[in-house]
Amino acid sequence: MTKQIMIVGVGGQGTLLASRILGNTVINEGYDVKVSEVHGMSQRGGSVVTYVKYGDKVYSPIIDRGEADIILAFEMLEAYRAMPYLKKGGKMIVNTQEIAPMPVITGACSYPADIKDKLAEKIDVIPVDALTMAEKAGNFKAVNVVLIGVMAKRTDIPYEKWVETITTTVPPKFLDVNLKAFELGYNLK
Repeated sequence: MTKQIMIVGVGGQGTLLASRILGNTVINEGYDVKVSEVHGMSQRGGSVVTYVKYGDKVYSPIIDRGEADIILAFEMLEAYRAMPYLKKGGKMIVNTQEIAPMPVITGACSYPADIKDKLAEKIDVIPVDALTMAEKAGNFKAVNVVLIGVMAKRTDIPYEKWVETITTTVPPKFLDVNLKAFELGYNLK
């Protein structure tokens, strides 16, 4: 059975590190993995989308609308944009942080209100204040690993395997913060 996970956010949030941790963990578990990264002005805070598919044999990394088992959303508006990709019965794990895109910053439009409520009306959503948890771990940039922890708890891959991958993937000077961030996300009720 193939699992399909979308990771969405904006440039600078660490979505690519999150996809590396996910991809390396499932490879280490013996799965065939395909990853595709789509960058849209990511260096300027634009949308970043990563598709990760894994299973016995995977032929394409692309995830079509209505096919994602899990969507890991690093920002509320990106979560809303990605909602059509979640399959019926899938889960969306959403960082409750709001990052204003350029049209909002310039005043051309306003940030949509009540996104969390709109998501909850339509899908199974797990809201996470990942920014506060990352700060508690020691660095606000560890939001990505907090969210990986929340997602990891909902997989059949053991905790220790995730920790092993984080240890070999994250640079040593950031390892302690990221391990704390992962643990906080993993243990979220």
